[in-house]
Amino acid sequence: MSTLSQSPSCSIEMLQEFPELSEVPEEQLKWLLEASTCTSLKKDETLFKPGDPIVQLRIVLKGKIKFYMVQNDQLRTLGEFEAPYITGVLPYSRLKESSGHGVVLEDALFLMLHQDHFKEMITQHYELTAAFVHYMTSRVRSFTTFQQQNEKLMSLGKLSAGLAHELNNPASAVVRSAQELKKHLQLLPEGFKKVLSIQMTGEEVDAVNELLMDKLSQLESIEELSLMERTDKEDEIADWLEDHGVEDGYELSPDLVEFGFEIDDLESILQKTSQAHFEPVIQWVHNNLVTEKMVGDIQEASSRISDLVGSVKSYTHMDQSPDKQTADLHKGLRNTITMLQHKIKKHSLEIDKDLQEGLPHIQGYPGEINQVFTNILDNAMDAISETENAKIELRSTSDGEFVRIFIQDNGPGIPADILEKIFEPFFTTKNVGEGTGMGLDVVKKIMDHHNGKVVVNSKPGNTIFELCFPINS
Repeated sequence: MSTLSQSPSCSIEMLQEFPELSEVPEEQLKWLLEASTCTSLKKDETLFKPGDPIVQLRIVLKGKIKFYMVQNDQLRTLGEFEAPYITGVLPYSRLKESSGHGVVLEDALFLMLHQDHFKEMITQHYELTAAFVHYMTSRVRSFTTFQQQNEKLMSLGKLSAGLAHELNNPASAVVRSAQELKKHLQLLPEGFKKVLSIQMTGEEVDAVNELLMDKLSQLESIEELSLMERTDKEDEIADWLEDHGVEDGYELSPDLVEFGFEIDDLESILQKTSQAHFEPVIQWVHNNLVTEKMVGDIQEASSRISDLVGSVKSYTHMDQSPDKQTADLHKGLRNTITMLQHKIKKHSLEIDKDLQEGLPHIQGYPGEINQVFTNILDNAMDAISETENAKIELRSTSDGEFVRIFIQDNGPGIPADILEKIFEPFFTTKNVGEGTGMGLDVVKKIMDHHNGKVVVNSKPGNTIFELCFPINS
């Protein structure tokens, strides 16, 4: 590395190629050249790596550089930039150290100004300072937009992964039950022939059919049995069936017990038919029960899918006006919990709700409010993921002027030295790839947008986020 006075590589003409510096007086650019160091790096050489202190303003006069991060063992390119380009620390910047990698893609020439010269520049070279500050403002705006987009994509990724998992279970159940139902229906014709050969009066057929319909209608009210009680009853019915000529009684008994059949019901069917005809009749009854069970399984799984899709639609408010509207905070909380259900199950989290009945609705932006709930709940779930008896409590109150939502967890808490920083943009305690530091910044911005406020109190075992929404704003 050599000083500029010893090398002709860097010049005022090169600096004037920068749009940001084109209007800066020439004597100030001359000072910049004299105060800086000119150096070059070859292709594939490292400019900086994570954790390196950033103490120099770097002006790329020639060449091309690449910035990237490694997230979850995967390389993620942040950008590739050709000269003319300005990077590194700038006047009034709070940048302290690198969070990513910088590597030279094409042989590059740099002008390096150490931050020790910033005070002189600020006090004596106004136009030059203003140019760099303007550039920094544009860079921060661009980076903030990028990070906000990244935060949205990460949130969308988490929600979509959880939703896909939640949808997979009922969707698989529908496919499985449909396949089983198809196989079952293929077996019915043989049993149907046996039923047709039975000589029964209309009254006897009606009696059997009435018993079957009665059992189907009472399915939801059947008392749930313990495993031991269920096993005993299945054995009892299976033995009775085999004693009365039904060879596969142990195959029929689980479904009969599930639909609430007792020995008395079987005795009643036997009386209305005969010993000779009992077996095909009970098989017919069993076939109807199995069909009903499979159709019920398909209906239940389909309803679950419909509910999930409805929750997504309500959560995103994708079919509603973007203008301010009446917002039901309880509904937003429930939809958010549905969206995060996969994470709740994954970490075996307990969610307790103590929500005030008849909570007033507020005027706001439901989609934004749901984003607030998502960011806080997602952070809380991460915080308590390794906590024994992990629990999140949701409470709501209203005093007529404000509605307050409390989200409380029993995690390790937020250390006092970082509590006041958590709402700052880009501040995060998570590992690279796990967070962008924008989640709580977004929370604060949305609460400000609603003329509300967010307050947090934390100590080990008890962290509470209080969200205060004005009812009429």
